[in-house]
Amino acid sequence: MKEKVNYFFEEINPFRYGLPPKDWIRLCLSREGRIIGSLNFIFCSDKYLRKINKKYLNKSYLTDVISFNTEPPALIDSIDKSLVFGDIFISLDRVRENKKLYKTIFAKELRRVMVHGALHLIGFNDKTEKERAIMAEKENIYVELK
Repeated sequence: MKEKVNYFFEEINPFRYGLPPKDWIRLCLSREGRIIGSLNFIFCSDKYLRKINKKYLNKSYLTDVISFNTEPPALIDSIDKSLVFGDIFISLDRVRENKKLYKTIFAKELRRVMVHGALHLIGFNDKTEKERAIMAEKENIYVELK
């Protein structure tokens, strides 16, 4: 099966500047022992992501990323737990604000949010201080991968 990474744009203008090559996210997940089945990154506005947050998670606040695991197609043997299928929604408005807040560049902050969403798909959480520290450590490593 061919790994599939897709980039989509909702309620924003499509862009290329700062978007990492799709091989980058494959490399990040392979370092975690995972293989991409199908991974969709949906880049959107705050407004769009807030609607997703409200509709599916019953939360009304702004966020930079929301990840949803998706089911593999029926023809794929679901016994292989290393395969990753999911949709990752990213607010570009939040990425731009984060860039200012953390005094970094857009491309680096975008990678951070993308890998953060992917780590959620494979079981990492950020509810406790310890979990946040683990996620941040992994993000710092993966943001620098080329």
